[in-house]
Amino acid sequence: MPKECFINDNFLLRSDAAVRLYHEYAERMPIFDFHCHLNPREIYEDKKYADLTEVWLAEDHYKWRLMRANGSEEEYVTGNADNYEKFLKWADTISKAVGNPLYHWTHMELKRYFGVDELLSPKTAPMIWETCKNRLSELSARKLIQMSNVKAICTTDDPADDLKYHIELSNDESFGVRVLPTFRPERALAVGEPGFAEYISRLSEASGIIIESFDDVASALLLRAEFFKSAGCILSDHSFGSPDFTMISEKDARSAFSKAMKGEKPTREEINAYQTELMIDLGRIYNDLGFAMQLHVGVIRNINSRMLEAVGKDAGFDTIGTGISAESLAALMDSLEKTEELPKTIVYCLDGNDYYKIASIIGSFQKSPVKGKHQLGPAWWYNDHYDGIERHLKALGNTGLLGTFIGMLTDSRSFLSYTRHEYFRRILCNLVGDWMQSGFAPMDYELLGGMIEDICYNNAIRYFEINI
Repeated sequence: MPKECFINDNFLLRSDAAVRLYHEYAERMPIFDFHCHLNPREIYEDKKYADLTEVWLAEDHYKWRLMRANGSEEEYVTGNADNYEKFLKWADTISKAVGNPLYHWTHMELKRYFGVDELLSPKTAPMIWETCKNRLSELSARKLIQMSNVKAICTTDDPADDLKYHIELSNDESFGVRVLPTFRPERALAVGEPGFAEYISRLSEASGIIIESFDDVASALLLRAEFFKSAGCILSDHSFGSPDFTMISEKDARSAFSKAMKGEKPTREEINAYQTELMIDLGRIYNDLGFAMQLHVGVIRNINSRMLEAVGKDAGFDTIGTGISAESLAALMDSLEKTEELPKTIVYCLDGNDYYKIASIIGSFQKSPVKGKHQLGPAWWYNDHYDGIERHLKALGNTGLLGTFIGMLTDSRSFLSYTRHEYFRRILCNLVGDWMQSGFAPMDYELLGGMIEDICYNNAIRYFEINI
């Protein structure tokens, strides 16, 4: 047994106020995970996992990046090495990762789902492997969700998807957790990228609309969005690098579509115009259907072309870009607000230096009756760590209303990642507890405990108007 348990009851809670806020208010709140990349089929089929590598390492590019940094050959990262050998490489990697959020998450997951208190290392790896393998025989995708007190999940889905498993899950009264689709038309916006014409053909088939023009794209997406709404969808999602939404030109948008469908490369100006015009059309659709619009901005995808060719996308080769310009975000929001068609909007930035810029822009478009209609999205990806979460919360508190914040999400492909909600809640309680202890905030547990509960769960339920 370890001399001292690392993940103890008061992990990350450095004051009496923080301890009380967490254990009396945050800890018991359910989870609404409104943005993740879980596979709905695995939930529907209640998938079981043979070992830790299958449930932990198979889809996690966060871990893959660290393993490569530790000198692991790709065979042990995404290749065909034995699962146990892959796990041993991860054990060696994580023992060097003190200071990284994955060090915290790894040990929180071992503690919460497998009852393991030992630190993962090459020495403890064999014992932990066997312990967790035995425990996994009793667990499944649904069991892991229920153990985490999750009430609702929003997956990430393409407009052409048939949503078969979401529909089946909605009719399954035995589960008790809502699994909702999210409308992510990323490929319909990728007018300058390979495979665009093939995707438009797929969208045409799914919608029943013959897509021959830019206007037809918007019409097809409207029909698919209506279908998504019938399956319970309440929000959309978009991922951009550094988009320019200042280019409003229907002529250039149509030219971009025409060129792309013929296999020609549109100009940068035409691509910008296409994305701007389509995002305005989509924003209006979302407003009419009651969808919130998520914008993830600032990522540069697949910067290692050799590894992209060898391994594929979403494998740990994306990075922080320059983000969205103030002019671009303001132009998109203003174009929609001019006609009072700006939907609820959540903006996530990959560069933490953009927090104040984005917060000040969305603050210019807040509107009744929705509390916090436009949100500075929670710390995302390379910001999802202790310092990044604190930085985000402070920026939000300094520029807006912390009390209307809709809280955290997993953004994960793993059923073990719900500990990220606990991680966020502990950091939130520690920060507010520090404010209380120092006199920066009142020593009022009714006021601040209620705010903690709202941020953890209640605000998101109200914001998305979801029935649980």
